[in-house]
Amino acid sequence: MKYYIIAGERSGDLHAGNLAKAIRVNDAAAELRGFGGEFMEQAGVVLALHYREMAFMGLAELFLNINKIRKYTRLCKDDILAYKPDVIILIDYGGFNLGIARFAKKRGFKIFYYIPPKYWAWYQNRALWLKPYVDRLFVILPFEKEFFKKFDWHADYVGNPVLDAVKAHAADNDFMSKNHVPVKEGFIALLPGSRKQELKRIIPLMAEVARKEPTHLFGVAAVNNLDRSLYREISELSNVKLIFEDTYNLLLHSSAAVVTSGTATLETALFRVPQVVVYKANGISYWMAKFMINVPFISLVNLVAGKQVVKELIQAEANPETVTKELRMILLDKTYRDNMLEGYNQVIRILDTGSASENAARLMVNDLANIKESAL
Repeated sequence: MKYYIIAGERSGDLHAGNLAKAIRVNDAAAELRGFGGEFMEQAGVVLALHYREMAFMGLAELFLNINKIRKYTRLCKDDILAYKPDVIILIDYGGFNLGIARFAKKRGFKIFYYIPPKYWAWYQNRALWLKPYVDRLFVILPFEKEFFKKFDWHADYVGNPVLDAVKAHAADNDFMSKNHVPVKEGFIALLPGSRKQELKRIIPLMAEVARKEPTHLFGVAAVNNLDRSLYREISELSNVKLIFEDTYNLLLHSSAAVVTSGTATLETALFRVPQVVVYKANGISYWMAKFMINVPFISLVNLVAGKQVVKELIQAEANPETVTKELRMILLDKTYRDNMLEGYNQVIRILDTGSASENAARLMVNDLANIKESAL
């Protein structure tokens, strides 16, 4: 079978790579191609385009880069027509993938959506926009199954791939010495995100927090596919280490974390590292989103738990004084810290239903095999 996989950002690429590996286990003759990144390449997916070319954050940035998005959309459509896959597997990246789903379905391609957009968060009726163009939906958060049921749409809950990735991680016991980190306790992880726009807003904040805590050592989860100048302000501090492409080991060796809202909040919880969640967006993007958000929290940790487990500091609240105060609470108040860790335990119990990648791959391959058998 020929599979075309589209992931438009780093976390999607990670899960797409694990899915591709699982597809190969279930379909030894699988051919894979698509839009994605290093994880997909390592899993044997031939890339037509790297996701770094499409990493735009916020509504304002999308409008400013509309011509570039149109260019890559056309490239993707042409590549699909030339490749003629048996199925197109979409992974998150809602705006781009919705357009591809419409295009491809009208031309007779089978469409699977693994990790659909977070329509439950804002403007929920957008689920109706997607429904006519997707043959099968695979969700990774338990409450998503019930959400899509409201739109008379059966979704398969396959488990959570972030938990899979954390479970599969092999700890590097030499991490601290390799990165010249002299302390074993009180090491603080800073996770600023993996998009250019995120770093421009969050790195200055994290640098100020590090300045306010000169007796602590901080490790910044950095990525190689972004210009290193984006980290300059924080990398110049004597109590900060840049840790490239090794976030999981950074979390394993950290006592606390400051995390930009997103998948990283869940990863941090699964490694049981107490955290404070921060989020800062373009003013216009935030103003537009504020009136459309339909959920009480922005972090996946709190959403899965159904209550506040971790503190969320958004926009003006995400300032050096408030973040530092919360960080000190995490480090010094044992009761506060233990309550957060117990909340993490609850999240893990909810999500732990086996390997999402394996579950999804098995369902996908079996579905395609049944179609092929029926056609014979």
